[in-house]
Order: sequence, then structure tokens, then C-alpha cells
Amino acid sequence: MSDEPQPKKPRPGWASHEPQAADTPDDARDDTRTDAAGLPRSNESDGEADGHGEPGPASANTGASATAGASAKKAAREERRAALKARRTGWRRLVPTWRMVLGAFLVTALLVVGGFLLGYTLVQIPAANAAATQQANVYLYADGTVIARDGEVNRENVTLSQISEDAQHAVLAAEDRDFYTESAVDPLAMVRGAWNTLTGKGKQSGSTITQQYVKNYYLRQEQTVTRKVKEFFIAIKLDRNQSKDEILEGYLNTSFFGRGAYGIQAAAHAYYDMDASELDAGRAAYLAALVNAPSQYDVVAHPGNRAFVEKRWNYVLDGMVDEGWLDPAERARLTFPVPKRTTLSTTMSGQRGYIVNIVKQHLVDNKIVDEASLDAGGYRITTTLQKSKQDAFVESVDDNLMDRLDKKNRKVDTYVRAGGASIEPKTGKVVAMYNGIDYVKQYTPNATRRDFQVGSSFKPFVFTAAVENGSRTQDGRRITPGTHYDGTSERPVQGWPGPRYAPENEDHEDYGDITVSEATDKSVNAVYAQMAVDVGPDKVRKTAVDLGLSPDTPDLDGAGPSIALGVANASVLDMTQAYATLANHGKHTPYTLVEKVTQNGRDIALPERHTRRAVSREAADTTTSVLKGVVEKGTATAAQTSGRPAAGKTGTAEEDTAAWFAGYTPDLATVVAVMGQDPVTAGHKSLYGAMGLPRVNGGGAPAEIWGQYTRDALEGEPVSSFSLRLQPGADESQPPAPDSSGGPSSSGDVSAPATDAPDDEDTDSGTPDDDGGSTGDDGSESEGENSTGGTTTGSPTGDTGDSGGTGTGTGGGDTTGGGTTDDGGSNRDELPGPGGLSGALDGRRWD
Repeated sequence: MSDEPQPKKPRPGWASHEPQAADTPDDARDDTRTDAAGLPRSNESDGEADGHGEPGPASANTGASATAGASAKKAAREERRAALKARRTGWRRLVPTWRMVLGAFLVTALLVVGGFLLGYTLVQIPAANAAATQQANVYLYADGTVIARDGEVNRENVTLSQISEDAQHAVLAAEDRDFYTESAVDPLAMVRGAWNTLTGKGKQSGSTITQQYVKNYYLRQEQTVTRKVKEFFIAIKLDRNQSKDEILEGYLNTSFFGRGAYGIQAAAHAYYDMDASELDAGRAAYLAALVNAPSQYDVVAHPGNRAFVEKRWNYVLDGMVDEGWLDPAERARLTFPVPKRTTLSTTMSGQRGYIVNIVKQHLVDNKIVDEASLDAGGYRITTTLQKSKQDAFVESVDDNLMDRLDKKNRKVDTYVRAGGASIEPKTGKVVAMYNGIDYVKQYTPNATRRDFQVGSSFKPFVFTAAVENGSRTQDGRRITPGTHYDGTSERPVQGWPGPRYAPENEDHEDYGDITVSEATDKSVNAVYAQMAVDVGPDKVRKTAVDLGLSPDTPDLDGAGPSIALGVANASVLDMTQAYATLANHGKHTPYTLVEKVTQNGRDIALPERHTRRAVSREAADTTTSVLKGVVEKGTATAAQTSGRPAAGKTGTAEEDTAAWFAGYTPDLATVVAVMGQDPVTAGHKSLYGAMGLPRVNGGGAPAEIWGQYTRDALEGEPVSSFSLRLQPGADESQPPAPDSSGGPSSSGDVSAPATDAPDDEDTDSGTPDDDGGSTGDDGSESEGENSTGGTTTGSPTGDTGDSGGTGTGTGGGDTTGGGTTDDGGSNRDELPGPGGLSGALDGRRWD
């Protein structure tokens, strides 16, 4: 062999390091093989050592060769990529590769899933917004007719069972026919709704009923992405926590239907004046159509839109047929149900505002519902007021008082106010009230205010107290309807230890010797002031409170003899309760204004009302027998227009600032007052010249209002007669005092009853027990039949067999204090003129 080095045979994978031609194919250039480390292989001897273990010459260049090989590989890859890009020219460069598509899909999926999980975790079901939970309190007449709704939001929540099936189906047909089978959200519908909105096919939310309920109940109405995202997640969670029925019920109670009505119950009343339970398919379909555009779809407010509304109405009905909720034959018979132009107003105008405030105060005072709960709303309050009687009261006041005023030409007519109340004696239910011409014009309720003197309408309580306590005159005679008194005007009362008190009669009229019945008919102040002293002012006060006056009545305490003339400022409602006790034979049932209270279908407990005996039956019935004479031949003959047996008493406050008539039949007790008040200063004003008359008195407008109202309120009911059980000797006329000219003697103990005073064995009278009961009276007697042991009087024609007096003198008067003159304002009760009408009716005084 030659000593020169011989070329070795290349090992597999060896590649030439010589540069290749530029036109060498890529595949040829890529054939360079590498070893496991990615570097070009060297000759076999490159990595061998010489015999002494030292690296050979080729091994010294190994690092440099490796670096050069890596650089060549990198250059080859970049060259290949450049070649590939050179081939993807034009539009091909815009088309993503399948790797790009797959990557984008995976990233998007991860973002969607992650975002959903994050949103579901972070978004919680919030508390309901205040507007969605606020409801109105609904006040109803006894027959269920709506009086008014209070509160800023006209909404009354009802359960699904209180909504007719037609109404439920109509709303589903209009808004979400697949509600019971679909999920809480419908993404496709949302996309479709957004597309239709963008393309001008109308604003469409694409939301399910669940989503709409979430928007109404939990969120606000603004159209923002944030609200829509919250709505989406809350709807999903709510669908897992509540049943479909609960969601539908909530939706129907929160949707807005126009006319200020939130919820289907309020809407049913606003458009058709009925409850949601009474809605038929036709009316329900109209209300369902309103949800889409409440303001525009009110065909009364926008008659030009009726064609569009009817199209929507037909769409709803057709949907009900398609879903099997409505029979096609019934559908064919339906005609468009035009809503009422006006329904019963739910505002506070007229009598409504007075009633709402009085009933609210009654609920709070009797601890039925506290004030905070009432403010939150949601109560359905059925009152004892009867609509027919309430309307009759308003009409009577208008006919006999308001229509006779001339406020433009007579300033005094601007002072005129009226108040009234009516109670069923046996039940204590307040069936009607009159408080003023309009709550939004005159805020003070005239039926419950306590700032006007009641005048002589208080006198019956004095006589009742006399009979109840077996009282006697100063000379020892028992006080009965036939007891004689000195009726001389300005006669000082006897037996009163206080300052001199000598009240005047009207026009200083002297009556001389006169019976209690006659003195009541003519309202003689001198007699009743003396009687108050004979009985004792404290006992008179106690009897008045027992009958029904509030113990907090202003000026009731410490009045002395003047208590008999009505210086107390009792309310019309309090006086009505007291007279109702007389009508109920001395049994007192606390009045009530509320029949039933519910909240969201749940009954609220009402306090028990116990009937107690306030005074003996003889005391009450004997008073009634005396008061019948006032209507039959005394100062209140105008009340005879009621056409029924009646008892009552007129009264006039000092300075003629108020005129009263308090009266009753066996079935109804009613008190009417006409008052004078300055509309600017609210100060009390005299009514001299009102209605063009010299003066206003109890026998005028108040008695006339009472007569017409009582006739209309009891129309159609059988006429009842008084069944009276009188004190022994009540129908007997007692001899006058031995020295009638000087008046009753001051001798004797005025508080000690005489030996012939009626005891507990007289008929069924008895003394009231501490617990409100009465000994000797089991309350079992029939009110419609005569009782033994006493005198039974009364007839359907109003006979006078029990009057106890036949006086025919001129009109008496009463006053709140001694020494006052006519000009100074003594209390007055005019005598009647011809035909049983008060002289005040035509401006004349009758003598």
C-alpha cells in the first residue's frame, strides 16, 4: 500500500459539505442526515485518539464542525419557509390553516366555558328592587267594590289561583308559548330578537318570561350589556330555585299594563273594573296584548291604533287555539272587548281620601296593622262601609246643603262644612261617612274631628244619666219624662257649689213650669242645666263615656252644669256611637270600620269586639221615648221625611259655629253636623246668613240631610217600630214642685236616691257589672216584641203614646254659658214651621 493517506468510504448518513447548486430541489437539500444529536456525522477516525490516548487531528475540529452544522440546518429551515411563503401568494395568504382554525376554536371554547363558569359563580340572585315589591293597599266597600288604592305604585299581588286560566294562557300565548317546556333562557331567540331589531322589524328582546320576570323583579329597565348579562345568569339560577308556576305568578304581578297598573290584578280593575279571577278569554287577550306596548295599545287613549291592537289581540287568541287552550268555536264567537273609558277612580279625590286615612288610623289604633307595614303596602282591606248608603249620604248633603250655597255672592257660604256618620246599632258597623266635599280640597275629615261643640245634642245623655242613677230633683222628686222643672230663662241653678250659673234660653224665652219631655222638645237650657246638677256632672260625664264618647273628648271634664248644654267637643263619629247605644237599648258595641283584612291571600286577625251593657235598658229606652217627641213635635220635625219611627235631638254650638242633628231609627243611628270654618285661617266661623238664612240650626239642614239619607239608606227594608221598656212611672205626669215659682228646692242630698227609686227588680234593668254585663238583664229579650214590666210604645206610624208631654210653646234655646245673649251666640234650636219644616228653611222665625 502507498504511504499516502487513502480516502475512506463514506458511512451511511454522510453528506458532502460542498455547496449545492442553487437549483437543487428542496428535497435534495433536505436529504442531509444527522446523528442522534442533530449534528453531521464525521469520519470514523475523527473521534479516535492516537495510541497514546491523545486526540487525533480530526477530533480537534469537532466543536467547530458542530457549530457550522447547526448554522447550516437553521439556514436550511429558513430557506424552506421562505420558499413555502413564496408559493402562498395572493388570496391564499388570507386563508387560515387548519392548525389556526383548530387553535382559534379551542381558545374560544375555553373562553366561553370559563366565562360562563365565572359569570355563574359571580352573579348571585339579588334582593328584589324596591319598585317591584311596593304594592298599593286596596280599600273596599263591604260588597267588594273598590273604594281606593293608596301608595305610589298601583299594584296588588295575587296568587296564581286568583288569576283566571284564560288570563294565564293569554299571557303565555302572547309572550312565551313554550314557557313550561323550555329552559330559562333561549339563546337562539335572543339572537333572533337582536337581528330583527337591527333589521328594522321592531324592537324585540328575545327574552323568555323568566328573563322578563328577572328584569322586572330583580333588575332595572335600562338597556345595557351589563344588565343583559346579569339577567341571563340570574334567570338560569332562578329556574333552578323556583317552579314554573312561581315564576309565572311573579311575572304576572310585576308586568306593567299601562294606566299606571302594575300586575294583572290592578290591570283588570284599570281596564275592566273586575278582579283578575273574572277575566275571560277576550279581555285576557287584550291585557296580554298590552304588555307589548302598554301606552300605545290603549285603544281608549289612542283610538287610531286600534287596527294594530286588534291584530295583536287576534294573534294572542290564535296562539291560545294552537296550544289547545281555547276552543276554536269559542274563539270564533269572541269580539274585541273595548275597555272602559273610565273605571272607578283609585285616587284620593272625593270621599276616598278621607275614608282611606280614617280606616288606616283605625287599623293602627286598634293594633290590627302597624303603620310601617301599611306603608309597605300589599293589604286588601274590606271596610264595613256600604256603597249604596255612602252614595246616599253624599247625595243628601249635596241636595240639602251644598247645592244651596252661593260661594260667589255670600262669603259666609265659603265657611260651610259638613260631617256625618251612620252606624248599625246592633252590630256597631259604620256603614257610611261624610267628611267633606273633596279630600284634595279640604283635608280635615269632618266626621272624626274633635274641635266643635256638640250643643244640645248632648242633653239626652243628661236624662239617661238621671234615669240610670235614679236621680232626683233638689226637692226629692224622681226624674222622669213627666217631672216638672222651672224653665225660666237665666234662672240660677240650685245646689251647685260653684260660681253662679244662670243659662239663658233662646231669645230669653221663659217657659215657667214645664215637664222634662216638653223641655227636651223645646231644648230648654234652664231645665237641663238644673238636671245636670241634680244628677251630678261627674255622673253625666261617666254616662256619656259609657254610651260611646271618648274619655279624651276635649272640654268634657270639669264642665260643671254647662256639660248639659254641650260644651264638649266630641266628634260626629263618637256621637253616632253614643246614639247607637241608645238605639240598641243601652247595649254598647264598639264601632268598627273594618270587616276583613288580608295580605297576599293571608287573613289578618281582627280584635274581638264585645258587646257590653252601658246603661240599663230602662234608661236607654226611656230616653228614646223622650227623643221621639223631638222628631214628632219638637225642633226636629224635618227628620220626619225619613218616613220611619225616629228619635233624635238637635243642637247648636256657641256663636252658631255648628249645628247638629243626632237621631236614630231601630235599624240605623246617624249624626249630621254643619260647621263653619275659615278656609284660609282654619278658624271657626259663625254661620249666620249661610244659605241666605238668618241662622243655621240643627232642625234645618242637618235634620233635612238626616231625613233624606235615612229614607234612601233604608229603602226596601221593612219598617221597624221601637220596642221600649220604660222606667216605672215614665208615662205618668208628676205634680209640679210645691213652689214652682221659686223653682226646685235646694234642700236635700242631690246624690242620694229616694226610697221609691227603681231597684234591680224593676223589669230587667239592673246595674251594669264591672265586667260590662248587667244584673237582671240576660240580653235575650226579643227586640221586636213587647216586654212585660214596663211600658211598650211606638208604632210604624210614629204614634206619640209615650211622649210624656204635649207642649206647644214657642221655640226654646240652649246655651253653653250663663248670661250670653242672642247676639253673643247662645245655642239655638228652632221650632218647626208649617208642614213640619223648620223655620230656617224659608228664612222665617216661627213663634
